[in-house]
Amino acid sequence: MASLETEAEQEPLLGCRTSGSREWNVIETEEHYKSRWRSIRILYLTMFLSSVAFSIVIMSIWPYLQKIDPTADASFLGWVIASFSIGQMVASPMFGLWSNYRPRKEPLFVSIFISVAANCLYAYVHVPASHNKYYMLVARGLVGFGAGNVAVVRSYIAGATSLQERTSAMANTSACQALGFILGPVFQTCFALIGEKGVTWDAVDLQINMYTAPVLLGACLGVLNIILILTILREHRVDDSGRQCKSINFEEANTDEVQIPQGNIDQVAVVATNILFFVVLFIFALFETIVTPLTMDMYAWTREQAVLYGGIILAALGIEAVLIFMGVKLLSKKIGERAVLLGGLTIVWVGFFILLPWGNQFPKIQWEDLHNNSIPSATFGEIIINFWKSSREDHYEEPTGCPIEQAWCLYTPVIHLAQFLTSTLLVGIGYPACNVMSYTLYSKILGPKPQGVYMGWLTASGSGARILGPVFISQVYTYWGPRWAFSLVCGIVILTITLLGAVYKRLIAFSVRHGRIRESAS
Repeated sequence: MASLETEAEQEPLLGCRTSGSREWNVIETEEHYKSRWRSIRILYLTMFLSSVAFSIVIMSIWPYLQKIDPTADASFLGWVIASFSIGQMVASPMFGLWSNYRPRKEPLFVSIFISVAANCLYAYVHVPASHNKYYMLVARGLVGFGAGNVAVVRSYIAGATSLQERTSAMANTSACQALGFILGPVFQTCFALIGEKGVTWDAVDLQINMYTAPVLLGACLGVLNIILILTILREHRVDDSGRQCKSINFEEANTDEVQIPQGNIDQVAVVATNILFFVVLFIFALFETIVTPLTMDMYAWTREQAVLYGGIILAALGIEAVLIFMGVKLLSKKIGERAVLLGGLTIVWVGFFILLPWGNQFPKIQWEDLHNNSIPSATFGEIIINFWKSSREDHYEEPTGCPIEQAWCLYTPVIHLAQFLTSTLLVGIGYPACNVMSYTLYSKILGPKPQGVYMGWLTASGSGARILGPVFISQVYTYWGPRWAFSLVCGIVILTITLLGAVYKRLIAFSVRHGRIRESAS
């Protein structure tokens, strides 16, 4: 992971200078430069661990919940899964506000400590005599609350990089986050070898098994992260040109630092970027949600096949995203962040347009009355339950195809596998480009002023999108089918592109807007 920031570190210490600029002779010391990038590298790790904390137990939550509290049902499982995003949505603005007025070490330390404690609680939810499911709900909610430090991480990186370094650093941050989402389930799979029984440490009443080992690893990594933050992280803030700026976050005063430039932030651009970011995450969250039900309905895959192939597809998407995160750094230098964002949204629209059903071939109909075995009409919790059962039960001839309960199955043409794979490829290109460009443009619009609260709201909007996206697509898809579902998504993307066009000229860096730096790319 340390190699991710190599390209960013090769940027000029102060970026480009125009002849006659007052900043031409201001030089960043080598010591400050190395310390700044060491600190940024630590926060790359923090972002990686934050995403691992979410994904490392996602596929084992249901069997563990059943084991500790048989009264838990599918609807409660949905709340347990959603509690992470809800906790992050609540905490992000709070930690962001804190980081604006105090050293960033403080909210980072507290947030990671909360995550460590929550992981330990998760490992002990089997101990209470009753209400164990509520302890798990609290544990996952607190893990999400601790993950609210994403706002602090991004605001720190935005404030510690010049305009020229910003895009590369933000891309590296997003790549680390995506890598965490990819590797989390891999870690979970490795711990499955321990088994459900595992070993028991009687002295502390701790069961180490396939359910608790992942969170205990997360707790240990969290402790390591805290140590690194306390020993290596230093407060750094630079303006858009790369000069050190005075800030209340600094632990020491430095007479060579310059005051933060004054000027008003373009609030229209801020609100527009929040909406753009919400839509980007909303669309990807609903796409992740619909992959399994769609493939089961269209291609008559069994539950086991859908889990296996769907997992491979999402893993490939994650790898593709990391590559795109790295590639957009170079592309944005040539055509600018706004153009990359517009291109990414256009690619996403094409991807969903391709998914629209066409032709005269129809999916195989599942005539049997499946009730809860009908994945598309099930709740999110029931989907997880059925997936787990499919991997635990003996093989049997299960009914497959598009359930007759979904009336649209009788008249909606099939979405061919080539359509689906092409769409997946395009969404995998457009989403990461839009994601990193949204963050980058947002941080540049805010300028060198403290960005904690603003980044908190942006993170909260993303958390809200991850909650609402699956709810939207599950309802529309179940009752109206893929033609209406994907047509509505295409309409949302078109409205988003229209919004981007309306505010295109306003999505410029703070220093460019106030005439301190000339814009280098359109």
